[in-house]
Amino acid sequence: MYTQGENQVVVFGLGYVGCVSAACLAELGHRVIGVDRDEYKVQSILDGRSPFYEPGLEELVGANVAAGRLSASRAVDGALAESDIALICVGTPPQRNGNVNLAQLRRVSLEIVQHLRERSKPLTVAVRSTVLPGTCERLGMETLGNGGCISVVSNPEFLREGQAIRDFMEPPLLVIGGADPAAVKRVADLYAPLEVEACLVSLRTAEMIKYACNAFHAVKISFANEMGALSERLGIGADEVMQTLCRDVKLNISPAYLRPGFAFGGSCLPKDLRALVYQIGQMDLKLPFLESVMPSNAEHLRRAMEAWTACTLFGASAV
Repeated sequence: MYTQGENQVVVFGLGYVGCVSAACLAELGHRVIGVDRDEYKVQSILDGRSPFYEPGLEELVGANVAAGRLSASRAVDGALAESDIALICVGTPPQRNGNVNLAQLRRVSLEIVQHLRERSKPLTVAVRSTVLPGTCERLGMETLGNGGCISVVSNPEFLREGQAIRDFMEPPLLVIGGADPAAVKRVADLYAPLEVEACLVSLRTAEMIKYACNAFHAVKISFANEMGALSERLGIGADEVMQTLCRDVKLNISPAYLRPGFAFGGSCLPKDLRALVYQIGQMDLKLPFLESVMPSNAEHLRRAMEAWTACTLFGASAV
């Protein structure tokens, strides 16, 4: 059990992210109540059980329910009345066109506003759900902003199934974004016992960081798989190739080359990528990720040239 100044926290949504967040925050010493429409999830928490399987979660829920730090309810009013911070952890599933479905997020936001009259102090709303940049800003202006005493913060989660408890207690990254410094600090203080430095950023930056991380993970997996497929076709041990690549922590597994800037050039990178793509074609392989790198670089170069031309023309007209 960690020691920490006590906060009262309400967690909206007792799905994977919400239940893990609620149990772990209770373990950090906060008083937490989870709110969900699903009677099974609520009753599971009240009975000291996890509503789904995640290693270590059942024990964590049971211990904190028994200690009186964790509870659950289907009712918003009582849960919200005395809470200092509300975490929104509802699902944001994809629509058919790929866009994010915000129906649950909007529903919870409206419920929060409807019950503000029962409060006597300001409320910080931290969105844990994964949403596109600009969503929290619009949420604050269009929905939650109507309440007047609400500050909206983005606090994206980085939890992996099967390792969620460890990822929460030993976070690889802790990001909190918002325009209200006091609200951002209030959310950051929830995690103070973890002794990890929080990245305090703007609202949109926090939302974008979540997508940047997931996109990067997808890129790494795709790269490794395509290099594995190419190596296998050439009769080379793919594991040995990638394990050796990962030993370079100065250029390969490092911040090197991970800063937005100009397109790559020189003699080596274009030449070697073209040679790889040629060999891929000769072997009748289809490796879309590797094949897309040169066109992606050319498109970035085109954008840079357009920006330079526009800057030049603007400068000339100004004179």
